[in-house]
Amino acid sequence: MSDAPRDLGDYAEEYGRSPFEPIQVGFRRRRVLSRVAARAPRRLLEIGCGEAPLFLDLPDLACTVIEPTSAFAEHARRLGEGRPQVTVVQAPAEEVRPDDVGGAFDMVLLSGLLHEVPDPGLLLGSARTLCAPDGVLHVNVPSAHSLHRLLAVAMGLIPHPAAESDNQRRLQQHRVYDAESLERELTAAGFAVRERGSILVKPFTHAQMQRLVDDGFLTPELLDGLDRLTEQLPELGSEIWMDAEPRRD
Repeated sequence: MSDAPRDLGDYAEEYGRSPFEPIQVGFRRRRVLSRVAARAPRRLLEIGCGEAPLFLDLPDLACTVIEPTSAFAEHARRLGEGRPQVTVVQAPAEEVRPDDVGGAFDMVLLSGLLHEVPDPGLLLGSARTLCAPDGVLHVNVPSAHSLHRLLAVAMGLIPHPAAESDNQRRLQQHRVYDAESLERELTAAGFAVRERGSILVKPFTHAQMQRLVDDGFLTPELLDGLDRLTEQLPELGSEIWMDAEPRRD
């Protein structure tokens, strides 16, 4: 995968145009909110909020957003107006220290981000610094073993499940993780994985899934079923999630 710097302005535009991505984001968001509810943090940090920061669904929680993209950060500020418990910092996470944001956090979220940055180890190191010793990091990424990738290999369309796709190139996504490589990345950054799972068994590409939605074949009920299928077939989900705690070596 390429390690070229990201063009964040171009990324923001491509993100908004990507087919099926809003639906994918919806299932990802639902899972993240369930993990937040399970942990019940007092202070939450979201690194990279995109167009819909999580604090919109957490009205009573003290939330901080660190977002490097100016368009996303400014949008988050507007959405957070009138909510003194919401703080938005426009900066790369690597430049933010705990003292800059009122101390470390009970829960840190890296949702749909780690695979997009040129140096995931650097970002995870920053997340560890911002995570309290008894806190938790939640991370999710696309899965190399998603059913649609395995199907593409079987059809001879890509050489291996982690091969870069056209959609990844448009969204400047630098790598594809499987569960083992994601856990290695977290371990190398000083975390210990405590819980894991996946979301949404996705049989086809984003463009194909969107066409099936537009044709009326993929109903909300079918999509919900594909998400629940990860309880039986977690290795085939389109995205992996892990909850990890800072190791106390």
